[in-house]
Amino acid sequence: MSNTEGFAPEITTTPIHTQATATEPTLVETTSVPPPATVETPTPAATAEAPQPAATPKSPTEPATVTAASPEKTQEAPEPQNPLTEKFTAQEWIVLKEFRDALPEILALAFPDDPKAKETPITMWGVKIDPNNPRNAKVSVVLMKFLRARNLSVRDARDMFQTTLRWRKSFDVEGAMTQKYPEGLFDSMGHIYGKDKEGRPVMYNVYGGDQDLKAIFSDVQLFLRWRVALHERMMQQLDFESIDQTLQIHDYEGVSLTSRDANSKSAASEAANIFSSHYPELLFKKFFINVPTLLNWIFWAFKSIIPAATLAKMSVVGTGHHAIHKALSPYISEEELPKRYGGHAQGF
Repeated sequence: MSNTEGFAPEITTTPIHTQATATEPTLVETTSVPPPATVETPTPAATAEAPQPAATPKSPTEPATVTAASPEKTQEAPEPQNPLTEKFTAQEWIVLKEFRDALPEILALAFPDDPKAKETPITMWGVKIDPNNPRNAKVSVVLMKFLRARNLSVRDARDMFQTTLRWRKSFDVEGAMTQKYPEGLFDSMGHIYGKDKEGRPVMYNVYGGDQDLKAIFSDVQLFLRWRVALHERMMQQLDFESIDQTLQIHDYEGVSLTSRDANSKSAASEAANIFSSHYPELLFKKFFINVPTLLNWIFWAFKSIIPAATLAKMSVVGTGHHAIHKALSPYISEEELPKRYGGHAQGF
């Protein structure tokens, strides 16, 4: 199941063996033939043990019989493992190997203008993927995300992975991370702060407060580049050995229906599409907090069109420190949870 991100889901409203029966050999009873009436008494020489004939040597032209040794089975080297790959099922390993073997072809199709694409390593979320040497535990974890997002269909996972590679190049993800954004414009809107109890990085998206939402969404493409850069920085906190997902909190304090204009709706829609299409299976849990009653109702009105697996990752929480703390404390310790949400951490 794909990851859902941005604002869209919450507001814009991934032998049977046949055994042959052996036929027992038939025992044929032979009738004893009586000895002849006259039996010659053997001489002493005849009673001595007869010498055994020596083995007849083979003719030089007769080929020697050689028993062919059965060919040894080629044993596959053990897969590099880490705590995450050790949880893969047998079927997941089967499709992963098929997917992995297709990497040179996938890269060639993703970058048709590059004649060396099928042999050139790429980097995604801090993990180097070498198409000529892809047997790496972290690489296995990254590729498995695309397979799981497409129900282990190698064909569909290939399409998704290839599309993601093209998008990352056209969007210039690396450039977005080094780009300078207007000072103060987005600073209060997104924060990567602390870890949850399992070590996952936590991201807080604050859409309310006293922020100038019209200014923030005045340039939708600029906002999207900043938002993707923020998400990529969070990806760098994943080690893909024991931690490969994130926890996100979306704070809507002070947000109303009238505070959303055409630009904010467009930004929400495009962000949701980007993160669901190109960041699969990276979300562990998402909380919507300080959600006004009306927006809460709108969210649940779309419940029927949200996939069950995605819905299970979402929790809508009302307002007030007590309700928010009760919802977040099972996942985030007091020392990591900001004071504004009932914890002890200084926060942002």
